[in-house]
Amino acid sequence: MTSSIHLLRNRFVRAILMSNLFSQFGIWIRNLAVLLYVMEKTNGDAFAVSMISVAEYAPIFIFSFIGGVFADRWRPKRTIVWCEGLSSLSVFIVFLVLETGSWKAVFFATLASSILSQFAQPSGMKLFKIHVRDEDAQTCMSLLQTLFSVFMIAGPVLGTFVYQQLGIDLAILLTGTSFFLSALAMLIIPADPARSQVKAENPSSLLREMADGIRYVIVQKELLWLSLCFTLVGLGVGLTSPLSIFVVTERLELSAEDLSWITVPYGMGEIIGGIVTFMLAAKIAPQRMLTIGLLVNSAGILLIGWSTALWLTMAAQFLIALLQPAIFVGNNALVMQYTEQAYIGRVTGIRTPLMTGAMLLTMSLSGIFKQTLSLAAVYTLAGFSLVAGWLTIIPLLRSSVSNQKTAS
Repeated sequence: MTSSIHLLRNRFVRAILMSNLFSQFGIWIRNLAVLLYVMEKTNGDAFAVSMISVAEYAPIFIFSFIGGVFADRWRPKRTIVWCEGLSSLSVFIVFLVLETGSWKAVFFATLASSILSQFAQPSGMKLFKIHVRDEDAQTCMSLLQTLFSVFMIAGPVLGTFVYQQLGIDLAILLTGTSFFLSALAMLIIPADPARSQVKAENPSSLLREMADGIRYVIVQKELLWLSLCFTLVGLGVGLTSPLSIFVVTERLELSAEDLSWITVPYGMGEIIGGIVTFMLAAKIAPQRMLTIGLLVNSAGILLIGWSTALWLTMAAQFLIALLQPAIFVGNNALVMQYTEQAYIGRVTGIRTPLMTGAMLLTMSLSGIFKQTLSLAAVYTLAGFSLVAGWLTIIPLLRSSVSNQKTAS
């Protein structure tokens, strides 16, 4: 715990936390304000609402890998400052367009910032590689995960409150201001290292660098296993995400309004899990943290699928949320550990669409699986997806044990 707190003295860590704090404010206010505004303007039109998700997720598949390539080409601090600044500018432009009466401009606010985030996120990972030691990476990741967990719970409440109290115009202005403050926070960190003169004068082609990134992940077996693990986790999460309501109505035989009973322990688990992961990150190897997270989550998913008791379902939800940060923190820490600085952007750009794509694929099929099989069977499949993810990282566990023996 002492070493974790000591890490907060790192100027980069403080700056990245402040930047992400402002960024999360902007993202959640924007997401909820746009959703509620579109619902109001279209009287709940399903197509219009679905277009919000398209604007948010489509750039992940189109720009994530490209953004990763440019993150390896460009200076990461400058890239993030520019991306956050342009996100802020795009939101302010949307505000001006809204003043003319064209309400559909709100879709552009989501689309523009989503595209820019595909360039900023891999640059953020590159900054971690530059400014944080490998042995401290897991603690930093857990600190960020705690921040994200808090906003997963508080974000919807914050966004709804801002929209209901201030309206869409001021919500958009507040979003733009938040992104601008996020960019300012990044100015605190040390300047980017100068680029190699040879590399600056002889840049390789975009397609060649993309191919090099894919080849690098395939050749580095540890990264290949971790990418496969992340994809399998995405498949499992996507299978169960749309089906929570049926757990309440079919397995527990309660009304749909009782869904909140199983979301409360999940929210508590997210926040507590983030804090506990931060406290223990310096003491537990990322391989073990990832293993514990995967196995506990798979057991929790199986319990939810087969449980007919409210208390057992709530306990399972709490356990899943409690160990979920361990999965993402352990996986990301290992990626940082096994990836050279020159490839960190491309590796991140490859992994992000893999998990998101896997989630969206099984989310679209979960309803069909439920009708064809059963709710319990779908949750069983999801649980075994996480077990399969754990099986892919067994070679990493073996290498960790052998390294410990060698060191002793």
